[in-house]
Amino acid sequence: MKTLWAPWRIDYILGPKPDECVFCMTQSSQEDEERLILHRAKYSFVIMNKFPYSYAHLMVTPFRHVQCLTELQEYEAAEMMTWIKECTRILRSAFNPHGVNIGLNIGQAGGAGIKEHLHFHIVPRWTGDHSFMAVMNETMVIPEHLISTYNKLKPLFSTSTI
Repeated sequence: MKTLWAPWRIDYILGPKPDECVFCMTQSSQEDEERLILHRAKYSFVIMNKFPYSYAHLMVTPFRHVQCLTELQEYEAAEMMTWIKECTRILRSAFNPHGVNIGLNIGQAGGAGIKEHLHFHIVPRWTGDHSFMAVMNETMVIPEHLISTYNKLKPLFSTSTI
């Protein structure tokens, strides 16, 4: 396996593991930059993945702690879809990806890494991006530090008209 430099992972590796759900948020926005929260809506929020599959990997998550799509109220689901669409628009504007993967994994057998709290993934992709690296070399490529990406995206969410 090849090794690439990923300095943000050391905080996770050496840091304390939370006992509480990583997606359950307080009302305070003081930790938003540290937690990579780009936007807080009424029923959901947009957060960057700290351990991304790909560059600029975002997630839309309900504030309410639910495990399954069927547990969402209609107003929660509608707001989340609005922000999934807005994330896609912002990613296309900011990074001009050739495509975008949008997904939801429900339950451990369904591929959910954190099965206790529902979250949608929005992952920009580029033709010829790192797909071959992951398949052939078991290596991920993230071209920019997470905080740099956060600083590029945060103003776009702050000025969103939604």
